[in-house]
Amino acid sequence: MNVFDYREELKKIPHRPGVYQYFDKSDTLIYIGKAKDLRNRVGSYFVNENQLNGKTRVLVRKINRISFTIVDTEIDAWLLENSLIKKHKPKYNVLLKDDKTYPWIVIKNEPFPRVFWTRQYIKDGSRYYGPYPSVGMMHIVLDLIRELFPLRTCNLALTAENIRKGKFKICLEYQIGNCKGPCEGYQSMEDYDQNLSDIKDILNGKISVVTNRLKESIATAAAALDFERAQLLKAKLDKLDNYQSKSTVVNSSITNVDVFSIASDDGYAFVNYLKVMNGVIIQTQTLEMKRRLDETEQELLSLAIPEIRERFKSLSREIIVPFELDIEENERIRFTIPKLGEKKKLLELSQKNVAFFRKERLLQYEKLNPDIRTERILKQMQKDLRMNVLPQHIECFDNSNIQGNYPVSAIVVFKDAKPSKKDYRHFNVKTVEGPNDFATMEEAVFRRYRRLLDEDQSLPQLIIIDGGKGQLGAALKSLRLLGIERQVTVIGIAKRLEELFYPGDQYPLYLDKKSETLKVIQHLRDEAHRFGITFHRNQRSRKTFVSELENIPGIGKTTVERVLTEFKSVKKVREASDEDLKKVLNLKQIKALRAYFSERNLSS
Repeated sequence: MNVFDYREELKKIPHRPGVYQYFDKSDTLIYIGKAKDLRNRVGSYFVNENQLNGKTRVLVRKINRISFTIVDTEIDAWLLENSLIKKHKPKYNVLLKDDKTYPWIVIKNEPFPRVFWTRQYIKDGSRYYGPYPSVGMMHIVLDLIRELFPLRTCNLALTAENIRKGKFKICLEYQIGNCKGPCEGYQSMEDYDQNLSDIKDILNGKISVVTNRLKESIATAAAALDFERAQLLKAKLDKLDNYQSKSTVVNSSITNVDVFSIASDDGYAFVNYLKVMNGVIIQTQTLEMKRRLDETEQELLSLAIPEIRERFKSLSREIIVPFELDIEENERIRFTIPKLGEKKKLLELSQKNVAFFRKERLLQYEKLNPDIRTERILKQMQKDLRMNVLPQHIECFDNSNIQGNYPVSAIVVFKDAKPSKKDYRHFNVKTVEGPNDFATMEEAVFRRYRRLLDEDQSLPQLIIIDGGKGQLGAALKSLRLLGIERQVTVIGIAKRLEELFYPGDQYPLYLDKKSETLKVIQHLRDEAHRFGITFHRNQRSRKTFVSELENIPGIGKTTVERVLTEFKSVKKVREASDEDLKKVLNLKQIKALRAYFSERNLSS
């Protein structure tokens, strides 16, 4: 058994454009690629493994044989690569996900041709227009044609001999005006072909040709005082103008142009295609692609363009794209990257479509698998907040007090971007006197992570401090005392402008108001505030209650503590029955307690 030696294989590969193929040990084709320089491109796979992504490393380890095909130009390599991928479907090539059979409008190859829609593309000499990814749009075009031009719908063999012999009779379609009766010779082949010529122009986007011809016919009919015919032609013209106004997106001088744009994420890419004729979009499609080897958007778009152009039988020489592609131009195709004007508008329209399609498709995926959404959000947070790890465990601190009285701190915990309420904690401030928000934050942070370290629990990846630079500095002081300031990412968020502060960074970070990262941070901040305020109010109510009850004759400090230990809160004490209160109070004390609550109700 021969051992694969890539160095020896590379010596056999020329510095020429072409297509290369990788085979595994079972001689199964696993990858197809194109290159402007075959040797350089193939050699790039066998560099230091650390320079390759994980998927590519797996591919390289499986290579056991390399074959290649030399072509004259890079364009030829591009086209050959596409056809080979479609034929062999190698494991590690990008998947072009589109198993739909789209409808076509067909002009049948027969005497007095029928015009109808079909999903079967038969090479019988008939003219096919499409495919139409939108069935609704296809029916709009077909209905327009039927309204404008009376055509036969029967499948009779309308040969000249059969018509001459009188084999057929007119049907209801003739009676209601949908057909001119070619079956009995009431409509000539020349008149029928003129209608077909107009139909072909409409299907090719050349609506202005048809409208100009209608205007000439209207003028001729009016000059001949045939006002009834002129009115009928005017109705057709109005329908065409209405259709064109809805279809034209740019200047009608832009003709025979293909427009492509792409949007992608880690696993998938989406390519949008617009076919434009005379300012009219006559065909459109968005193709989904699944990444296999972390291909760049340039590589993905280079693969998608020939696939889509072949599917739509496009011969457009000009192709509008959002960025440069590593494909040489020739007399057959020319790439345009518009910066201004009507062509830029077309590209922006395509980009809007592909962005919408990507958003909708990802939402579908996330509904089926919520973990996908979680992972996406965490990766976006990691990117936005410049972190080295995913923020799977986040903690947020907030302080609450009223003019320095009853100070408390609260901490809320999010795991996988969702609240973990069982992990929420609050702190009664022990070492701070008076209104000192910085010192309160310092104490809360120190106590929290001192305990986690003592109990050998995992630290969060991200700590959020509700406050500006002062609160952030106080939190960082405690983290330094504990020696963990380099083990976690800590940021502060200021309420006024939603500014994010980093330790030692003079300038704040501003995230887009619609950013999912900012929404998660805001949720954390609001949840910490809610949890802290609730605890603060309970503490304030409890302490006020204690201080007031201690002044009631017959109820001392020890009794108050017994009451609160038994009932936990002021609300439960108020709602308790006399029988329940008898567990910790005598009748005299119960009477005094009832009187206290009655006075509070009257005063409120």
